Parts: sequence; C-alpha cells; structure tokens
Amino acid sequence: MMDVRDSTDTAGCMPVLVARPHEFAGPDEFTKPDQSAKHGRLLAARSLRLSALLLLALVALFVAGFGWFANTVSRLTTPANPARADAIIVLTGGQSRLDAAMGLLASGKGERLLISGVHPSASRRQLQAATGGDKRLFSCCVDIDRAALDTIGNAEESAKWVEDHAYGTVILVTNNYHMPRSLLEMGRLLHGARLEPYPVVNTNLENGGWLTKPEALRVLFTEYNKYLLALARGIMPVKQTESVALADAAGGS
Repeated sequence: MMDVRDSTDTAGCMPVLVARPHEFAGPDEFTKPDQSAKHGRLLAARSLRLSALLLLALVALFVAGFGWFANTVSRLTTPANPARADAIIVLTGGQSRLDAAMGLLASGKGERLLISGVHPSASRRQLQAATGGDKRLFSCCVDIDRAALDTIGNAEESAKWVEDHAYGTVILVTNNYHMPRSLLEMGRLLHGARLEPYPVVNTNLENGGWLTKPEALRVLFTEYNKYLLALARGIMPVKQTESVALADAAGGS
C-alpha cells in the first residue's frame, strides 16, 4: 500500500504559480482606449459644430450688411439745391457725373472744379467737348487729374489739390452706389475739409427696386465687396498695390 505520507509529500512539492498584478489587465484597462477615442470624437464633433455656427453667423452678417448697404444707397437722392462750397470734386466714371459737376460749377456752387481720374490720353479740349460746358468757364476754373487710377488714387490726388488751395468745404460728385466708399477713402485724407456728398442717381432703386434689377444687383454687390475691402484696409492697412489687386478681384475698378 502507498504510504499516505509519501502522497502528501509529493503533493506538497508541486510548483505553485503566483499571478503578478501587472500580468493581468483589469476591466478598467480594457475600457480606457475606447473612452479616449470616444472623447476625441466628441471634441471633434463639438469643434465642427462650433465652426459651422461661426460660418453661418459670418454669412448672416455678410448678407445683413449687404441689405443695409443696398438700402442705404437706394435712398440716396441728388440734392435739389446744395449749399455753396469752396470747391467741387468729381470722380470720373460716367458722363452723368461730369454733367452734374459742370452744372454745379456753372451755377456758382463752387469756385473751382477738379475732375479726378481722367484717362491720360484724353486731352483737355476733348474733355471740354465731352462735357459741353462753357469754354471760358472750363478754361478758367477746371483742373484735371490724370494720375488717379482708382478710388484710392482719387482720394490721394484730391487731398493734394484741396490742401494746395486751402479749401474748407468740398462738394463730392459721384454715383450713388459709389458714394459710401468714396466718402470713406476721402475722409481718411481730407482732415481739414468738410465733404458735402452730391450723389448722382441714374436708376431709381427705392423700395427694394434693386432686388428686381439683375444689373443693379450685380453693381451693388460688387461695390459692397469693395466697400468691405476699404473698411478692412482701414483696420489692417496693406500696401496700395495689394489693395488694388484685391479690388480688381472683387470686380474691377
């Protein structure tokens, strides 16, 4: 018979395996990677929602600003009897602007007229014939600026002219849609002179009429973008060549 003691001794000599704590992962260690990935996905989704909301807010602000701009421009009217000023400045861009400026000069609303932005190839005689103004009045009281290529240039050349003549009040003649940006650019440089806007209205856009006229809508939208660029240029000044390039990209001069 087998001795019970021998059996017991043999059993006591069997190797015993002891599990170390780091060799077996607990339930929490298996769930940590999933929780981390889930947290990352939540952050990404939240960032995406915030970006979408910000984009929608910017679009809404842009559209609301365009509505304000279009309504403001559409309500501008040509003064029937503007107050007399020291001088008159007209920004080239249409025959109606020149006719209006010459009419103001002929009626004594200003001592002198500056036509800013005339093409270098246009002679003084050609310009006088185009306006149909009195030759004597044109000869004595009209100055021509051929250096300006855009609204920024108009403001720079006009500021020099006003300073040279020490004018205190100036009537500014341009189209209604162009008036907000012109006043903005001129106001930055004509610190010692008061500008009196004289908007020329070619098309009646009151009561939301610009919404039903595709061409008017296009012109207003293009000018609105240029106006925003002019505002941005005042906040974060850039070189003139850069601003001209941006304006050209928005739809030409």
